[in-house]
Amino acid sequence: MSKTKTSFFCQNCGYESAKWLGKCPSCNQWNTFVEEVTVKGSDKKDDWKDYGSNGKIKTISINEVTSAEEKRIVTTDVELNRVLGGGIVAGSIVLVAGEPGIGKSTLFLQDGLQLKDITTLYISGEESEQQIKMRADRIGIQNENFYLLTETNTQAIFQEIKKLKPQLVIVDSIQTLQSSFVESGAGSVSQIRECAGELQRFAKETNTPVFIIGHITKDGTIAGPKILEHMVDTVLQFEGDRNYAYRILRTLKNRFGSTAELGIYEMTGEGMKPVTNPSEILITQKEDALSGIAIAATIEGMRPLLIETQALVTQSVYGTPQRTVTGYDLRRLQLLLAVLEKRGGFNFGMKDVFVNIAGGLKVEDPSIDLGIVSALLSSYEDVPLNHTICFAGEVGLSGEIRAVNRIEQRIAEAQKLGFTKIILSKYNSKSIGKLKFDIEVVALGKVEELYQYLF
Repeated sequence: MSKTKTSFFCQNCGYESAKWLGKCPSCNQWNTFVEEVTVKGSDKKDDWKDYGSNGKIKTISINEVTSAEEKRIVTTDVELNRVLGGGIVAGSIVLVAGEPGIGKSTLFLQDGLQLKDITTLYISGEESEQQIKMRADRIGIQNENFYLLTETNTQAIFQEIKKLKPQLVIVDSIQTLQSSFVESGAGSVSQIRECAGELQRFAKETNTPVFIIGHITKDGTIAGPKILEHMVDTVLQFEGDRNYAYRILRTLKNRFGSTAELGIYEMTGEGMKPVTNPSEILITQKEDALSGIAIAATIEGMRPLLIETQALVTQSVYGTPQRTVTGYDLRRLQLLLAVLEKRGGFNFGMKDVFVNIAGGLKVEDPSIDLGIVSALLSSYEDVPLNHTICFAGEVGLSGEIRAVNRIEQRIAEAQKLGFTKIILSKYNSKSIGKLKFDIEVVALGKVEELYQYLF
């Protein structure tokens, strides 16, 4: 007979308490504690035990363990392969989170349909078979080895898994699953933790990769307890602006690869289309020369990108000048404006300043400082910059242009896209002194030198 136990859980961060609290000591939110019943007893059993490991457990010396390269399933989606570090690792559990309507279900339905050599099980607790079939028809891929299951009870799911023995499992979504071992509603902290734990044990013991699709809260964090992110091997964030067709798949955690990777997709009527050369789509094609536009060379993960930075500097109409940014850090902009006022003598104090990163990207790389400064100066003077020049450099508080890392990749990307000049820090010129490029490299040391060179 199982023993019933109740606990109080914070619905915001998953903090567990033996009694009700008004304020959560972990996340400092008020009135978030809910009582949930947890059942702990001997009636709990794992339904996938009939295949997989033989259940023999023993301690082993680390020297007895044979190290081998982890086996990966290489998908036809090059962007997914990139963010996972080269493909899907056998026995890994991957959490994918994103806003509603961003395209998570479409992307993983498409990726599952494209894997024609392996048996894939797509478990949906949110949509019916007809809805998934309509989406699959729109994507237009046929696959005999792709199976659907619309079920939310984990015990019933594992019974079906035992019969089918899939090589890949996709769960959409973890918030809809419910385990009979926990007496609380689907989506509660206890249920998410229990269901994720059952899927994790299944993945590790049967060496089957599992993708879990999850929801996010209104502040953009992954819904459910923080332990969910600790339990999984990889956490991917799927993000993008609803007003743009481009979506970004970003790695937040990866036990089998780099956490700095990024994949870019374009949302089309036939599903998600991987973007192999994002620099071309992030630079708008203009016929007229316009002031306030500069091209900056940045690095996202291992991938160099050329992005368009736009600035507008106008006389302030109201008493307090405005500082508005899209896709860039506002405090960083204020820092650059202070440097230009102090070191360059430019009067931005009575001007409204607006900065935008074209294409809906959010960029945190400080190497685009030089591009932002050039765009600001161009708009301030109302003089267009040469559209064949790009910039790569960080600006320090004393007005010096600082060196940035992986400069060779940035130069090569600019050269590939037809730019004739790249302006960078003179401290970078030592590292690339022996290398030969078909693009003119201009090395500058201070912001004043940049102004004199451009204008």
